[in-house]
Amino acid sequence: MNYRVMIADDHPLARKAIRLLLEQEAGFEIVAEALDGEQAIEMCSKHQPDLVLMDIRMPVMSGLEATRKIKQLYPHTRIVMLSVSDDVADLFTAIQNGAQGYLLKNMDPDEWMVYLKGLLDDNSEISRGMADRLFQLFRSSSRQAESLSKPSGLSPREVEILSCVSSGQSNKQIAEQLIITENTVKNHIKNILAKLELDNRVQLTAYAIRHGLTHFSQNNDNK
Repeated sequence: MNYRVMIADDHPLARKAIRLLLEQEAGFEIVAEALDGEQAIEMCSKHQPDLVLMDIRMPVMSGLEATRKIKQLYPHTRIVMLSVSDDVADLFTAIQNGAQGYLLKNMDPDEWMVYLKGLLDDNSEISRGMADRLFQLFRSSSRQAESLSKPSGLSPREVEILSCVSSGQSNKQIAEQLIITENTVKNHIKNILAKLELDNRVQLTAYAIRHGLTHFSQNNDNK
């Protein structure tokens, strides 16, 4: 499958580097470039990309705000935020605004491609580092003092799979651990997303950590 990609970044060298990286890979077609958030919205309307690589810091309108508006207009467009910093506040805001992922500009190019291909194949993984940053954010939030109710409507198996997803496991790893097929895992995750009214695995991870439904957060609590 060929994926249509838009790059939104106010730095021309950054756009050029990303373009060169993607053009070396089969299955990616650069259909547009944007210099700021407002232009990114305009280009989405004109070119209907499958994937937007969105810089967080841009003039006129930030990438975070542009992401929020694009997801409202084009909910099926996948957006990955680009940043030179792994600031957890930006990460959390990006997730809230509907982003499917978060990439650091200084990451190894091979890691970029593995991540993007996994995301487009609906098998995106959350790294343990990202899960740790999410956990620390919710832990320090005043909302953690509130009594958080367990999600209603999830079966024990769905809660178990939600915990596995939040720890960064792939569908294959979850299937091997629970001795079920990958297709069964995919169906469970689809049902969980629908029940919780969430859009992606990143949001599932945030939800699980906040509600104490992950072995990862429990392990950290025991340290």
